[in-house]
Amino acid sequence: MAEPLAARMRPRSFDEVVGQRHLIGDGKPLTELVRTGNLPSVILWGPAGTGKTSLAFLMAEGSELVQLSAVSSGVADARKVMEKARDSMLPMVLFVDEVHRWSKAQQDVLLPAVEDGTITLIGATTENPYFSLVTPLLSRCILLRLEPLSEEDIRMLLDRALTDRERGLGEHDVKVTEEALDHLVQVAGGDARIALTGLEASVLAAVAAGRSDVDLPLAEASVQQKAVVYDRQGDAHYDVISAFIKSIRGSDPDAALFWLARMVEAGEDARYIARRMVVHASEDIGMADPRALLVATAAAHAVEYVGLPEAIINLAHATIYLARAPKSNSVITAIGKARADAASADPVPLHLRDTHYPGARKLGHGKGYRYPHDHPGHVVEQEYRPAQFEGRRYYEPSDQGEEGE
Repeated sequence: MAEPLAARMRPRSFDEVVGQRHLIGDGKPLTELVRTGNLPSVILWGPAGTGKTSLAFLMAEGSELVQLSAVSSGVADARKVMEKARDSMLPMVLFVDEVHRWSKAQQDVLLPAVEDGTITLIGATTENPYFSLVTPLLSRCILLRLEPLSEEDIRMLLDRALTDRERGLGEHDVKVTEEALDHLVQVAGGDARIALTGLEASVLAAVAAGRSDVDLPLAEASVQQKAVVYDRQGDAHYDVISAFIKSIRGSDPDAALFWLARMVEAGEDARYIARRMVVHASEDIGMADPRALLVATAAAHAVEYVGLPEAIINLAHATIYLARAPKSNSVITAIGKARADAASADPVPLHLRDTHYPGARKLGHGKGYRYPHDHPGHVVEQEYRPAQFEGRRYYEPSDQGEEGE
């Protein structure tokens, strides 16, 4: 079986690497690490298709490289590599792809060998290592973050693959139209592997059909839709929900709908989205529009009662309402102040204490309490907190919406 184009086109030197200009070049971190000739353990963190594996191979040149996938390997495999490293004449580099998939115990096995330099670890991960890696391992490694490739980077890779007769598709002499290339670039979403796989599929489809060109319809048929980059347990989960809430807080319904759609299309739990909206309704809207909480709660109920896909309409309804509502954070500010004071150990004042059990009155409970319904307007001035907190204001109404009125 032929090696995929994405594998054949791996850069053979740092000069062939596209993108990651913040890491590669004169004076840049990765270039300087390689130049020292004493490579430390490194964690490469970035989206799929940004060159983590390619960079690992280049960094390991001159060393003995052992590659493991955390998906299919475990402690026994790691121990074998460490035993082999002790007998190796060359420096041993262990490249662990998807390192975040190893459990805490599996990651801990690497610590002694990384600590004493028996192996140099290069770990590749698409998830935030601060969440997915144990702190002792992360502290022994240099963290390098890779960014999605730009459209210019992807276009450069496609052009290179089309003209390379040794490793690429140049031998087929197939012309790809500008519109088709633009489609492949857009679909890739910064992922070189998706772009090269789509290009290969398009060119081979043209060859099979006896054509000498790839036009837009053929490219669209070969690669119809890009995958939404989203991990419900990882970094994107937190980043996208953060963007969603901040868009609502910023009163931008269109941006909020964009992030809502991103989450739903990626398979995010609709109940989680609804819960965050219920919290937001009180945290950022509050008394400026008391109905916001009712709308958010109704949307959460609709998710349970109706379910997806129809409930996305209810979520969109609530999203638009919350984004357009006047904003006030007086509720969360008030409860924050109250919680700070409530941490005190001051006893409940006697006049407010429970009087329902026998003997409570003899203890002075309820003495001096003024029953509001016995007074005009059913309101009476009296202190309802311990003496040291008398007169303390927690709730400060804003001038927004109904709260201002």
